[in-house]
Amino acid sequence: MQRLLMRSPVAVAAFWIAVYLAIALLPLFILFLYPPATDGRSFWTEFSVALGFVGLAMLALQFALTARINRIEASYGVDIILQFHRYISLIAFALILIHPLVLFIDQPETLALLNIFEAPWRAKFAVTGTLALIVLVITSIWRQRLNIPYEVWRTSHGLLAVGAVTLGLAHTLGVSYYLGLFWKKLLWSAIALIALWLLIYVRIVKPWMMTKRPYLVEEVIPERGNVWTLAIRPKGHEGFKFQPGQFAWITLNISPFRMREHPFSMSSSGDHPERLEFSIKALGDFTQTIKDIQPGTTAYLDGPYGVFTSDRYWDAAGFVLIAGGIGITPMMSMLLTAIERKDDRPFLLIYANKGWEDVTFREELEDLVDSLDLTIIHVLRQPPEHWAGETGYVDQDLLQRYIPIHRGSRQYFICAAPVMMEQVEAALHDLQVPATNVHMEHFNLV
Repeated sequence: MQRLLMRSPVAVAAFWIAVYLAIALLPLFILFLYPPATDGRSFWTEFSVALGFVGLAMLALQFALTARINRIEASYGVDIILQFHRYISLIAFALILIHPLVLFIDQPETLALLNIFEAPWRAKFAVTGTLALIVLVITSIWRQRLNIPYEVWRTSHGLLAVGAVTLGLAHTLGVSYYLGLFWKKLLWSAIALIALWLLIYVRIVKPWMMTKRPYLVEEVIPERGNVWTLAIRPKGHEGFKFQPGQFAWITLNISPFRMREHPFSMSSSGDHPERLEFSIKALGDFTQTIKDIQPGTTAYLDGPYGVFTSDRYWDAAGFVLIAGGIGITPMMSMLLTAIERKDDRPFLLIYANKGWEDVTFREELEDLVDSLDLTIIHVLRQPPEHWAGETGYVDQDLLQRYIPIHRGSRQYFICAAPVMMEQVEAALHDLQVPATNVHMEHFNLV
C-alpha cells in the first residue's frame, strides 16, 4: 500500500479522501456499536441526531484542512484544499442547523430549550455553540463587506471555531444518550483534542519553528509592470529547495506569531535554496510596501507549498505556459530551473499583458531563448505603434494557432486573473486538451 501511494499522486489523493469520509462518518458507525434503546423515539429524532453528529465531526475536521499538512497539501494544492474548506464548512453549518430544526418540528416541546436562562446546561452549550458558528460563517462570507481587518478576522475565526467545536462536544457529552459508554466519550474527546492541537500547532508551534529559521532580505529589484523582486537569503541555515512553480507564505519585519503572512510564488530556480526570489506586483496595501523594504530586514518563510509545478510531470513531452501579468512568476521559476537542469524539452510561453512596457521579465525572457527550447508569444491588449505580434486576448483562435497538434502530449499551466483563466480553460477544453493536462494557479488564497 505504501509503495502504491508513493508512486501514484491519484492514489494518494484517493487515500486522503477515504480518510476524510471515514472520519466524517465515524459518528454514524459509533451509533451502530452498542446503540441505546430507542424507547419509541421517532425516525426523525434519530435522523436529527445523526445530522448533528456528522456536522460536528466535519467541523472538527476543518482544523486539519487549514493546518497546511504537507502530506495532504501535496496531493491537491493549498488553493483546492482551501476551496474545499470553504464549501464543506457551509455543508457542516447546514447539517448542524438542520439538526435542531428537525427536532423542533418532530418534538415541538423541545423549543423550550432555546431559553438559555432556564434550559439545562446541555441546551445552553448547544445554543451558544450554534451562535458562535453563525457569527463565524457571517464574518467569513462577508468579511470584506463588513470591513473586518484580516488579522482581526483570522484570530476571531480561530477562537470562534474552537468555541463552536468545544461547546458542541460539551452538548453531546451533556446529553449522554448516545455517548453513555466511556469509550465513546473518550473517542469524541480525542477528536476534539486533536482539533485543538492542530490549532495550537498552526498558531504557536509552527511560528516558533519559523523563528529558528530566519531569512534576511538581500535586495529589492525593480521590474517592469510595477513589480518588485524580493531576494532573500537564509540566516544560519541552508534554506529549502522547492519545486519550480511552488509558493511560500512570507512574514516580513514582524514576528511570525502576528499571523501577518502573505503567499507568493518563487520566481527563482528551485535548485538554489541559498537565494530565494519572490516577484511581487504592487496591487494592495501590503504589496505596495515591498519597494520600501530595506536590505537586512528579517523575513520568515512557511513553505514550500503547491502542486502547480512542472516537476510532477517528468514524463511530459513538453510544456505550454500561459500567463497573464504577474502570473509569469511561477512560469519564470519553471524556465530557470529547466535551464539549470539542461532540460531539452520544448516550452511554449504565451504571455498576455496590457502594454509592451508592462511585460515583466521582458529582457530576461528573451535571454532564456538562447539556453532553452523556448518559444515566446506576447499578447498585448494595447500594443505600441507598428506592433507585429499578437493583440487582444488569449482566446481559442490564438491558442489553436500555437499549441501543438498532438495536444495530449503536453502539460498546460495557466496563471492569470480569474477571468482569463476561466476563458483559457474553456478554450483548451474546446480544443480537446485533456482536463488532466491542464493546471491552474490562483493569485489570491486568503
